[in-house]
Amino acid sequence: MEGNIKRRNTQQRKVILEILRSTDIHPTADWIYERARQVIPNISLGTVYRNLKILKDEGLILELNDGKQSRFDGRIDEHFHFKCTSCNSIYDIDRHEIVQIDKEKLGREGYTVQGCEVVFTGICPKCNGNQN
Repeated sequence: MEGNIKRRNTQQRKVILEILRSTDIHPTADWIYERARQVIPNISLGTVYRNLKILKDEGLILELNDGKQSRFDGRIDEHFHFKCTSCNSIYDIDRHEIVQIDKEKLGREGYTVQGCEVVFTGICPKCNGNQN
């Protein structure tokens, strides 16, 4: 019986990870839960939260928290984020030349850089009326 539970949890985790990797909207746990229910009808919101924590702890997803809610990102490569204060959307920013981080200098000062999170805030092009 315990083997089945472990296998089911692994399947649930796999579905949650696939959902996250298939979108770039940085969804909430509730959004992920609604999508997961389409694949696994009896999945609970608690199961989604537990698996999101496991995936985050394993380094397979990112959690973005603005103090109000957590949003999740299936993309774990180095990139930055922009959070629109008007529509609350979060966008990926791939242009690394925007922020230069001198990891070598930090290393000389005794810091060991293991990661970097940069979140820009402001108004997105959609809300500004500047859609490309």
